[in-house]
Amino acid sequence: MDYLKMINCMRCGMCLPHCPTYRETFLETASPRGRVALMRKLEEGELDVSERLLEYLSLCLDCQACASACPCGVNAGEMVAEFRCDRKEEGGLSFMEEIILRRLLPHPDRLEASLRPVRLYQKSGLQKVVRTMGLLKLFPSALERMEGLLPGLPERPLRRTIGEVTEPEGEARGTIGFFLGCVMSLVFAEASYATVRLLSALGYRVITPKSQKCCGAPNVLASDRQGLLDAARFNVDLFSGYNLDFIVTDCGGCGSELKKYGCHLEGDERAAGFSAQIRDINEVLAERGEELQKRLKPLPLKVTWHDPCHIAHCQGIRQEPRKLLKLIPGLDYRELNEADACCGSAGTYNIQRPEMADKVLQRKVDNIRRTGADCLVTANPGCLIQLKKALAADAQPVRVAHITELLLESFMAK
Repeated sequence: MDYLKMINCMRCGMCLPHCPTYRETFLETASPRGRVALMRKLEEGELDVSERLLEYLSLCLDCQACASACPCGVNAGEMVAEFRCDRKEEGGLSFMEEIILRRLLPHPDRLEASLRPVRLYQKSGLQKVVRTMGLLKLFPSALERMEGLLPGLPERPLRRTIGEVTEPEGEARGTIGFFLGCVMSLVFAEASYATVRLLSALGYRVITPKSQKCCGAPNVLASDRQGLLDAARFNVDLFSGYNLDFIVTDCGGCGSELKKYGCHLEGDERAAGFSAQIRDINEVLAERGEELQKRLKPLPLKVTWHDPCHIAHCQGIRQEPRKLLKLIPGLDYRELNEADACCGSAGTYNIQRPEMADKVLQRKVDNIRRTGADCLVTANPGCLIQLKKALAADAQPVRVAHITELLLESFMAK
């Protein structure tokens, strides 16, 4: 860990009202400055690693809201992640982590094959029977929770159906790469199809390399630094083989991680160049807002926007999605209170820390309900999964959509 980063914390408390876990517990040890203080005492030899200390640190969602609020630029979430990586390197990966992170995630074909039984489970009607009979109660609670969160899978992953090259409509404006995230391809194929469709309509030639691998964000969540570096090197090598104006992603988590490749692979000029090319879809479409608006048609919807942590806090993208939504004719946009507060998904946090995740989620859901919106829009797969489940379980369900889905819906409306 970087000791200089720790001593930069002034303990001013600006982070406290922005930290989801502090707001739920009001415990100093569950706050960003509390975590920094604990890690500093460890580094200075005044504390030893204990189960209780690890418990406090594991409460961090790494939403990085504290970094946005800190006047000194201290990022407690990244420091906790670095601490976990250091510990993981000492102990090594578990058997299941080795299987998932090294033998499954880096291989798109294997990853897609692993979900075929799940797709069959959903399409055959077996899922409905299992849920109706409550059979999941017989299994570990984590498995029951995972099954409950899983939305309906598309017929095929988008990587299998999209062409490697999507030609532009009309005169070509440029050639861009599309980083197709794992979860977006596997679970939210329609949203990523909408992304490519919109980019093509705006005159871009879109190249989607079929051999691209996971961005490495799951490796970060599992504190697997080596897996992250392997993924970064592969993707930098792959995309460097194309002559691209820039690289677009519609996954907030992917975009956040891809923009850090230059830091992860310090001293690698190609990695720095790759990260400089990464653009979130909201950034790209907002720049072409006037042109896009001419082709959008009315949608009579009451809509609100949830800021994914990886977009608002990690990438500083806040106004672009709001600008895009307000371009849609007939749309009633309603600002969400605490819009940039975490929804509690945080990668696998909602599986590993369900009690805290549910408290954080409930606060988000209550705020969404107060807007009176009938559609919540966001742009990160973890948020989509978490909020689809939460907002469907009500007498008046709220639709949850990726921003490119809503824009394409307006684009194609009659």
